[in-house]
Amino acid sequence: MSGTGVERPEIASRPPVVPDDVVLYDVADRIATVTLNRPEARNALSRAVRSRLPKLLEQADADDDVDVIILTGADPAFCAGLDLKELGSGEHDVGAAMVDDQRRRGPFPELAKPVIGAINGVAITGGFELALNCDFLVASDRARFADTHSRVGIQPGWGLTVLLPAAVGVRRAKELSATGNFLDAPTALAWGLVNHVVAHEELLPFCLTLAADIASNDQAGVRRILQTYDEGSLVAGEEAWQLEGEVSREWLRSGGGRPEDVEGRRRAVMARGRQQSG
Repeated sequence: MSGTGVERPEIASRPPVVPDDVVLYDVADRIATVTLNRPEARNALSRAVRSRLPKLLEQADADDDVDVIILTGADPAFCAGLDLKELGSGEHDVGAAMVDDQRRRGPFPELAKPVIGAINGVAITGGFELALNCDFLVASDRARFADTHSRVGIQPGWGLTVLLPAAVGVRRAKELSATGNFLDAPTALAWGLVNHVVAHEELLPFCLTLAADIASNDQAGVRRILQTYDEGSLVAGEEAWQLEGEVSREWLRSGGGRPEDVEGRRRAVMARGRQQSG
């Protein structure tokens, strides 16, 4: 009731509009390419990006026309981490941002399909964690990695303290986190953080070739094997062996190893091997 005695209708609050161009989405040849698209901010993780990215990843995972996902950034960066300029404006605080994002484990929703990280430039702090959550990484020769959580004065929340030591070893991980120093692409390759380093202009073509190789395989098999890797990483050695045995037996019981299917795929593997050795 207003002071004039005229009752005014309540205005329903509306969710903020999330621009659809901050993360781009393209599907071709059974490969979804998801591109962080704030180049002027080095693809920093604004609230809009953090809202749109998981939705597009879920869309790709649910799309029957997609077998593989490539995640990259619009040049010149892969991702500079949380948008500290946005957070510093007072509109959103770091604590609220982290609480919102930690409602799921890590920056990605639960995905069955493989994600290749095409690291085209710097991947810093939250951007580094974004990269680490991919199944594997291909780096441009311009890529660099840094964990600057300790420089900014915040704590990792997207799995860095789990995924980084798994990739490079705990001592190297501790050095990166304690110093905040950058790691260049050749060193990242030598340390096992990335699978390949390629010339910058060859990054996406190379990743698309890898994705096509993955898409040419039995997709149910690919996804179950990757899931087994993830499950096995969460348990001790002997339990991981038992887990793999149980998965294998269940796969056979469910009809995943029919002799006629295996024989056809064996012939295809042999033909592909002859092509690759030529």
